[in-house]
Amino acid sequence: MAVSRMAKVIIASHHSQASELLERLQAAGICQILNSRQATVARDFPELGQAGQPPKDLEDVLNRLNKNISFLRNYAPASKSLADALAPLKVLGQTQYDQVISQQQPLLDIIQQAQQAEISIERLQSDVDKLSNTLAELQPWAALPTPLEEIAQLRQTTPLTGLLPSQHFDYIHQQTAELAAAIQQVGTAGSKKACVLVCLNENLPAVQKLLRSVEFEPVSFTGITGTVSQLINLHSAQLDRTTKDLAEQIDKVTLLAGKVFSLEILQDHYNNLLNREQTRETAPATEQTVILEGWVRKNDLSRLQQIVSGFGASSLQVIQPAQEEDVPVEIENKNLVRPFEVITRLYGMPRHFEVDPTAFLAPFFALFFALCLTDAGYALVIIALMVFLIRKLQGDKKLVWMLGLCSVVTIVAGALTGGWFGDAVQQFIPALAPLREKMMWFDPFEKPMMFFGLALGVGYLQLQTGLLIAFVHNLKRRQYTAALCDQLTWLLMLNSIVIFAMGKAGRVPPHIGSAFGITALVPAAMILLFSQREGPVVGRLGMGVYNLFSTIFYVGDVLSYLRLMALGMVTAGLAMAINVIAGIALDIPYGIGVIAMVIVLVCGHGFNLAISGLSAFVHTLRLQYVEFFPKFFAGGGTAFEPLCKKYKHIYIKQ
Repeated sequence: MAVSRMAKVIIASHHSQASELLERLQAAGICQILNSRQATVARDFPELGQAGQPPKDLEDVLNRLNKNISFLRNYAPASKSLADALAPLKVLGQTQYDQVISQQQPLLDIIQQAQQAEISIERLQSDVDKLSNTLAELQPWAALPTPLEEIAQLRQTTPLTGLLPSQHFDYIHQQTAELAAAIQQVGTAGSKKACVLVCLNENLPAVQKLLRSVEFEPVSFTGITGTVSQLINLHSAQLDRTTKDLAEQIDKVTLLAGKVFSLEILQDHYNNLLNREQTRETAPATEQTVILEGWVRKNDLSRLQQIVSGFGASSLQVIQPAQEEDVPVEIENKNLVRPFEVITRLYGMPRHFEVDPTAFLAPFFALFFALCLTDAGYALVIIALMVFLIRKLQGDKKLVWMLGLCSVVTIVAGALTGGWFGDAVQQFIPALAPLREKMMWFDPFEKPMMFFGLALGVGYLQLQTGLLIAFVHNLKRRQYTAALCDQLTWLLMLNSIVIFAMGKAGRVPPHIGSAFGITALVPAAMILLFSQREGPVVGRLGMGVYNLFSTIFYVGDVLSYLRLMALGMVTAGLAMAINVIAGIALDIPYGIGVIAMVIVLVCGHGFNLAISGLSAFVHTLRLQYVEFFPKFFAGGGTAFEPLCKKYKHIYIKQ
């Protein structure tokens, strides 16, 4: 329920032990190592160099792995099961992992074979495409008996070969006759005719002009010998041989693709190795020593000391951070609160001197989600789905757990407002109606003003909680002036105004309301005079007037929470409409009505659950970020990122 306390450390290690020490630190995953640009020791001692050269060999091997794995993956059997989509990482033990890593050279040989096969496949595929295109171009001329080299040997006439749109053939046949030319169709190519046209040399310009007017597409056979049928046979034989060679290469690659998983394990290994070597290479260093400056959580400091103590030529020292240094941040929360860290991390980590908002937003987020959805039936469906995802999903499950916890609260909210798939109980299971009524607190459609007041009440409570958090936090940091003038004044004034209004409305005795109305003047005066404490007097007073006027903004903030009521009633109203349609569908005769009713109920409530659940999440998220957080939380902290092993394709079971 707090921001983790961080310790800054310097580890000095002899070059001979630095790599092994970094390997142990990476396996532990508890220490963030700074590079030479970030480390204060490098700024204090600019004569320090870096520990090594960029690991080019590792980068080259990893680039080859990345490229060839992507290539081989195209020939590996694709898995499309839901289980693989939810759990894409393959689980294996440490022994299996070590066994694969110990066989690096055979796997790297596979990469070499894949690289050569890729080149061969690209070349053969290019040849297949070229031969196929050539055959497609020759096919319309298959009936031409004249060897192609003889076509251009005429002296008094000029032969023209090409493709003519079919609709223009008769017209060209007539026009060429008038120009002392002849045209003959040889074959067809789609909507065009393959034609040979012969004209006298002196009429060639006129014929060419005529052909251009009808989009005649010339085809040249320059440099080609033999008849078209001979060429087709020759190219067909070449295409068959090339296609066979291509199939053999694809079979070879398909066999290699069976090793993709082993290559992915090796890829993860090299990624971690490269990360470790880059950390070592960018660390400040002397001729004999590598200096690792970084951060560790104070809870893990003893473990770090134990790791370093295992290396005789290495030592660790805890140092004080420099003034205004950017301290990385990690947050720690108890089990029921931890899932709501998703909301905090999505907004941005707190700075190291700020309060972690997770524990404070958690109950409000769950309550607001429940009020937006307000249907116990929908909540049960979400819980069932979340239980399934928790069992099947890999990786971070905080979001799934958070939605499950919110749905538990939604069951309570739905039961108190009578929402069980809308009014499905009254419509289809009237025997359970008395039980539903016993659990109900109020019906939102019969008492909408009660829901209205509830939404405003919980919204006002959250805003006051935000001010109270900031007040207590400033007291803990001994910023008493800020606590008094920026939070306590607002807490007193806003609550005094509320009690004064309740007195006017007859909710509290009038004399108590009047007393609090007078009391509100004191914090109002303090806001006017002291809410702005820097700059000239006139400027401070001007800002004080503006800050006092911003009381109206609190009214707007509170009214924003009416979306809880609006979304809750829309969800219930749409659910009721779906039930009405299902009831009408039930009246269809011949047994079709039951099927239609089931389809309407499943599809309709499924759609309503999807859009209402999304709206509940998004609007509840907005209330935290826009209304609640600005009262006490700024964010902008740098997340703690320890050197650790990361796996993209596998999960190693400890």
